[in-house]
Amino acid sequence: MLEALSEGLKNAIRKIIGKSSIDEKVVEEFLREIKVILLQSDVDVYIANNFIDIIRRKVLKEKTPEGLTLKEHLIKVVYDELVSILGKEASDIKGKKIMLVGLFGSGKTTTAGKLAYYLKKKGKVVLVCLDYHRPAAPEQLKQVAEKINVKFFIGKDAFEVAKDSLEKFKDYDYIIYDTAGRNALDEEMARELKKLGEIIKPDEVLLVLPADIGKVAKKQAEEFNKLVGITGIIITKMDSSAKGGAAIAACSTTGAKVKFIGVGEKFDAFEKYDPKRFVSRMLGLGDLETLLEKAKEVVKPEKVEKIVEGEFTLEDFIEQIESIRNMGPLSNIISMIPGLSLPKDLLKQQEEKMKKWKYMMQSMTPQERKNPEIINESRIRRIAKGSGTKEEEVRELLDQYFKMKKLMKSMGGIKGLKRGQLEQLMRQLGLRL
Repeated sequence: MLEALSEGLKNAIRKIIGKSSIDEKVVEEFLREIKVILLQSDVDVYIANNFIDIIRRKVLKEKTPEGLTLKEHLIKVVYDELVSILGKEASDIKGKKIMLVGLFGSGKTTTAGKLAYYLKKKGKVVLVCLDYHRPAAPEQLKQVAEKINVKFFIGKDAFEVAKDSLEKFKDYDYIIYDTAGRNALDEEMARELKKLGEIIKPDEVLLVLPADIGKVAKKQAEEFNKLVGITGIIITKMDSSAKGGAAIAACSTTGAKVKFIGVGEKFDAFEKYDPKRFVSRMLGLGDLETLLEKAKEVVKPEKVEKIVEGEFTLEDFIEQIESIRNMGPLSNIISMIPGLSLPKDLLKQQEEKMKKWKYMMQSMTPQERKNPEIINESRIRRIAKGSGTKEEEVRELLDQYFKMKKLMKSMGGIKGLKRGQLEQLMRQLGLRL
C-alpha cells in the first residue's frame, strides 16, 4: 500500500522515535531524509518543498505546544500535514449522479463495479456505459454489473445514453457513469468529456488514478480538473507494489480529496478512505479502528467468545482463521496493528499455511474436528494424504491449535482480557468488550 513512500516514512519515524532527545540539527537531518523519500516516491518537487517548509516552520519557528517534547511535536506535525494534504476528514458520496473519469488502463470499469457494490447497500444503483471507443467496454461493464447484481444501461452513442439515462433512472438513488479512458490531453476526449459533463451535470466527478502512475499524475489531475471539475479521487491498485506519490500529487493539485481506495481485485476490496487512519498506517502507527470494523463484518461474536474462553474445537479454530483471511491480505491486517511489522516472506508463508489448514480440516472426520485429541499417527497419515499435504504440516496445525487453546485459558477468558491492555485500548477507541 503506497509501499515505497510508506516504508520510507516508517523508517524515518522509527529513527526519530529511537532517539532519547532531538535538537534542530536532528530535525533538519530528518527533513532532508523525508524530502528524498517524497521525491523518490514521485511526489512533485514543488509539493515536496512546500511540505518540508511547512513542517520546518511549525517545528522550528513556532513554539512547541505545552506538554509535548520536540520529538513528539515533530511526529505530530508530520502526521497532521500528511492528513491535511490527503483529505483532513473522511468524505462520502454526495448526490446521485457520479461520473468516473481517468486514464486508459486505470481500472475505471472495475472501480465502477466496486463503487456500485459499495453503494447498493444504501439504495438502488445503475451502471451506465459512456465508453464506445473501446469495443469491449460495454460488454465488460455488463459482466461487472451482472456479477454484483446491479442494473446496467448500454447504448451505441455516449451523448444519447447520457441524455436517456437521466429520465430513465430518475427514481434511482445512484447513477454511476463509466466514461472512456484516455489521456486528458487528448483533444477528442476533452471535447467529449466537457459535453458529457454539460449533459449530465454530475454531483460527483471522481478521478480514478492507479497508485503506481508516477509523476504524470499531477499533469493529468490538473487537466481533468480543468475539463470537468474533479470533486474526488479514487486510488486503485493499492495492493500492488507502488510508489504512490500520485495520491499526494493529485490531491494537492486539484484540491479534491481521496474518497475511496481499491485494495484488491475482489469487488469488496474497496474502502471508504479515512485520511487519519490511512496516514497512521503509512507512518507505522497502526489503525486498530479499521481492523476492528473489518473484524465485526466477518467474525461471529459467539465464535470469538468460545476462542477467548479457550473452549473451542478445531472446526471453530479453522473457521476463525478463514474469517481472518476474509478480512484481506495478512500484510494489510498487520499494517493496522501499531508497532507490528513482519517480513513479507513470513506473511506469505503464513497465508499459504492457512490455506492448507482448511484443506486438512476438510479431510478430517466430524469426530476429529470436534475432538482433535483422538488424532493419532495413523489418522495424521490419512489426513495428510487426503489433503495433499505433508504429515509434519498436519502435526503443525494440531500443535498450533493446542497452543492457542492453552494460551487463551491462561489469559482468563473475557474477564482476563477486560483487565488487560486490550480493554484499555478499546476504551480509547470508544469500544467495549
